[in-house]
Amino acid sequence: QVQFVESGGGLVQPGGSLRLSCAASGRIFSIYAMGWYRQAPGKQRELVASITSGGSTNYKDSVKDRFTISRDNAKNTVYLQMNSLRPEDTAVYYCGVARSWVDYQRGDFGSWGQGTQVTVSS
Repeated sequence: QVQFVESGGGLVQPGGSLRLSCAASGRIFSIYAMGWYRQAPGKQRELVASITSGGSTNYKDSVKDRFTISRDNAKNTVYLQMNSLRPEDTAVYYCGVARSWVDYQRGDFGSWGQGTQVTVSS
């Protein structure tokens, strides 16, 4: 139902910044929250940050005070501002949606985009 196009990734040096965006299209219904996942080679996908329709945010501990998730409802777009990037932030980043409060509580964010590569290296 909902298609996501992630963009904004790239190669940055440690300490650098990137701003990711995720544009949602299609029929958007029953979206309780949107979030960003990332997956590094050999590792499981992990939820990095999320934001509810009411504006409540949650972050993985390792990115707190470095990443900021935001949304532009008019553009159906979610952003992830990433500052003070570290090599361990290297991953493919995906956006997803929790369609209900239950999914949100479970951290169940489905993703359908191709992701955007973030590489932090000197």
